[in-house]
Amino acid sequence: MLRIFLLALLVLSLQPAGSQPARDSAYVQLRETRADVLPKEARDTLKLIKKGGPFPYPRDGVVFGNFERRLSLNERGYYREFTVPTPGSNNRGARRIIAGRNGEYYYTADHYKTFRRIKE
Repeated sequence: MLRIFLLALLVLSLQPAGSQPARDSAYVQLRETRADVLPKEARDTLKLIKKGGPFPYPRDGVVFGNFERRLSLNERGYYREFTVPTPGSNNRGARRIIAGRNGEYYYTADHYKTFRRIKE
């Protein structure tokens, strides 16, 4: 039983940063990415968010629940999500920008599995 526990601890410690949900932490440290290296569609979406729209998808601007707990824990409604179009996709795809109430932005290309804070 102790071997299984130690093996589980080892596996968890080897996972890449940002792949584990934050449990009891109010602050999650994420890798950053510069806005100018985001895909063009993400840069365009970021400009639309700052301009206040108009947004091409009806669900743009809805509350992001942070149920995966990959972002810092805040009250419900703190985060809003916006679709980043994926060329060739016939649906919304997996790419999103999450906007925090205090002006911070996060990019995910894999539908909330990993995030990078956008550094401008």
